[in-house]
Amino acid sequence: MPDFKKYITLAATPEEVYAALTFEPTVELWTGSPATIIPEVDKEFSMWDGSIVGKFVALEPAKMIQQQWYFGDGEPSIVTLKMHEDKRGTSLEIRHTDIPAADYDEIVDGWNDIYLKDLQDFYAE
Repeated sequence: MPDFKKYITLAATPEEVYAALTFEPTVELWTGSPATIIPEVDKEFSMWDGSIVGKFVALEPAKMIQQQWYFGDGEPSIVTLKMHEDKRGTSLEIRHTDIPAADYDEIVDGWNDIYLKDLQDFYAE
């Protein structure tokens, strides 16, 4: 199964980025959609009104978030978001592994055109 990896820079501290990805009211602000987020290992989450669903696998505040994302009846894929301090704020490393081949193009478009764009817009200077 194919993987996706990308780095983006956000004008925010790693603590702020972590909160934007794990604090339900902030997730709803930058996505503009309902979300259900309980940032605890093995707790399920939902973003974009159910377009993305999964569960938290590992959490290290201001450093790393690892999630399983579910796609229908297939095997879940793994999303790892790492926050690295940067002179301009935070370098966010995105790694999405085990993406179902049939969904790869749609998933990558979603990352680039929606998820990461909305997050960058939220922190636009």
